[in-house]
Amino acid sequence: MMKTTLASLTLCLALLTATGFRFDRKGGSSSGSTKEKRVQYAAWDDVNVIAHGLLQLGQGLKEHVDKTKVQMRDIASKMKVFNHTVAELGKESQRLRAEGEALKAHSLGLEDREGQLLNVTAELREKAEEMQQDRRTVSERMSQLEERLDSMLQGSAAMKELTAGKSVNDSHNIQFLLEAQNRRIDDLMGRIRLQQEKLDKQNVRIRALQTQIQQTRAGSAQRGATSDGFVPSGEAEQHDSPLDLASDCHELFLRGESNSGVYTIQPGDSEPFQVFCEMTADGGWTVIQRRQDGSVDFDQLWQQYEKGFGNLNGEFWLGLEKMHSIAKDGGFILQVKLSDWASDLASVTLPFQLGGQETKYSLRIQNTGIFSTLQSSLGADAADGLPFSTRDHDNDRKADSNCAKHLSGGWWFSNCGHANLNGRYFVSPPPKQRHQRKQGIFWKTWRGRYYPLKSSQMMIAPAAIQRTP
Repeated sequence: MMKTTLASLTLCLALLTATGFRFDRKGGSSSGSTKEKRVQYAAWDDVNVIAHGLLQLGQGLKEHVDKTKVQMRDIASKMKVFNHTVAELGKESQRLRAEGEALKAHSLGLEDREGQLLNVTAELREKAEEMQQDRRTVSERMSQLEERLDSMLQGSAAMKELTAGKSVNDSHNIQFLLEAQNRRIDDLMGRIRLQQEKLDKQNVRIRALQTQIQQTRAGSAQRGATSDGFVPSGEAEQHDSPLDLASDCHELFLRGESNSGVYTIQPGDSEPFQVFCEMTADGGWTVIQRRQDGSVDFDQLWQQYEKGFGNLNGEFWLGLEKMHSIAKDGGFILQVKLSDWASDLASVTLPFQLGGQETKYSLRIQNTGIFSTLQSSLGADAADGLPFSTRDHDNDRKADSNCAKHLSGGWWFSNCGHANLNGRYFVSPPPKQRHQRKQGIFWKTWRGRYYPLKSSQMMIAPAAIQRTP
């Protein structure tokens, strides 16, 4: 349209130029002069045409300028978006470069760690081989000692026949020598058992380290496969194979765990569940009860005591079902820790057995001799087995009273008076009323029945923990 308008305007200007008059510099008739003056100006129609053409030209230029401005704004907006995108791509490129360097450094760290684990594994294997060699050496020495003992016995018999008339002192000397040999044999047998226990512990740690190496390799392979942000459908969950869960906290200790805290275990054929493990220098203890601040109400019914309640990082009761699943095969010990409001501490350790639901989770304390004063609060009553009682399941030995309801909380009650670590929690000073104080946490043979204790903790472990070197 602009080109058409410009062409029209050019044509009009050419016509006006062609129809213009010529001045006669030499003069002429008046009529001719009048005629020449009359044609000095363009016709009105021609002026209108030119004006109209100029208006159209101006309008077209304005529209063209407006259109060009809109296009320039669009281009500027697109350039702004493009610049923002370029900046983001630059940041993303830097981030990817940094992640690549971090992954590279992490990969090098994993390789170093794997090398260290392999070195530790090799050292442990060498140590295990040395222990096996020591065991073979001890076995050979035992065989030699047995042969020497047999020869000595034979020589002793021959000597008796030949020297029947000799003095009694020779007989005493031979008997003393035999007893010394027997003591030495017993000592060697004890060393063999100790070496075997150490060897078993080293084997467990070797298996744990091998499992950690496999898990590290699998995790490294998975991170390498997904470093570009893409995870194949249905394959990401197949890289990690779950570790075999320990059956209790002591097995976790043998696998190398040394920090106290919450862990997941799976005893026997039971479902996995979480416990709080108290790790000591001797081994791992599974905590089954803790009282410390009164934040949890222990006056619960049978079902709650069977399943468990509370917070593993605070006050809790693990649950009779879980306790039985851990200790049902026997060979466990129970440790009870107590503290009073003067910050004095006491500890009681008892070998025990815990029955299942069919026995109402009966607690039997094994009597290895005479119970000490502290042990007697629970051990004497539970020597023949005590079923667990709650206020809705009265299984105590007192026929005319419900101990759990008369006192508070669930416990292995006999006649209500010797111990109850699941009673009401009283902050010092305790209530003045006597019948209220006896509802508290008490251990009669330590601070008496009417002294509410400040804290208590019960935990169990295999009896082998007492022999751990």
